[in-house]
Amino acid sequence: MLLGLACPKGMLALMELRHLRYFVAVAEEQNVTRAAARLHVSQPPLSRQIRDLEEELGVALFERSAKSVRLTDAGRVFLEEARAVLQRAGEAVQTVKAVSSGEKGEIHVGYAPSLTVQILPKTLRTFQENAPGIRVHLHDFSTEEMLASLRANKLHVALMIAPSEKLLRGLRFVELHRYALCVAAHPAHPCARGRKVSLADIANERFIAYSRADYPEYHEMLAALFKKLGRVPHIAEEHDSSTSLIAAIEAGRGVALVPESLGCLTGERLKLRSLSPAPAPLLVGLLFRDSGTSAATQKFIASAQAANRK
Repeated sequence: MLLGLACPKGMLALMELRHLRYFVAVAEEQNVTRAAARLHVSQPPLSRQIRDLEEELGVALFERSAKSVRLTDAGRVFLEEARAVLQRAGEAVQTVKAVSSGEKGEIHVGYAPSLTVQILPKTLRTFQENAPGIRVHLHDFSTEEMLASLRANKLHVALMIAPSEKLLRGLRFVELHRYALCVAAHPAHPCARGRKVSLADIANERFIAYSRADYPEYHEMLAALFKKLGRVPHIAEEHDSSTSLIAAIEAGRGVALVPESLGCLTGERLKLRSLSPAPAPLLVGLLFRDSGTSAATQKFIASAQAANRK
């Protein structure tokens, strides 16, 4: 490894870590012969390396006698600096190895709150047990934001609904859970009285939906469901978060089609009713790049799979 240092003459001096290790050994042993034995090198090359170092720095680091060497004032200062550089280099090597093996580092995880309210806590708990040295950064993103961030290497993995085949280019999806699609309504709404609701029952309702720009797959799903009835849903409002969508439904402004997991966020504030006949469930899982996944990402994926098998 080369080190760039400003020498006294103002020129750029390049030296290797080997020179620093040799210098420290000689300084600590105060004897070139003992230092050579400690380093497992012969004495003449060691002496030559030390003289090359002094010449490159433009200062004398040692006062030499027939049997020993002693540090000059400049040498004592350089010894402290050399030790610090070697220690920092050693720490850097250990850090890189720890990151490469998935023992240390950080990982950026995108998630959709309404879909992962049950999945994410279990996953984080298991991951903390398996990889305590890795810091997790969570990002509450829309589907479009997660897809863009994965492709831009800003996210390592995303917890989200399964994307369509056309959006999977270069990405891989692993299913973790399936959620039924339900109708969410205010407790006083007529459709909240029964245990199940048909699409025909709510075909004329005002629909509260996630924003088309952020959740295009949600609108595709709505269109596909109502196409079977020969109808187009009346989307009265669009919201960019589960929080605002829940507030709008609670205010009695309309109903929404949501995953059953949303009930963990609403409690008794809303009533969720199953659809009959039941449409295909929503597949929720992990989305990540198909190649180049880090050791930390692989550990997160394994933790998510293990946690959600329980």
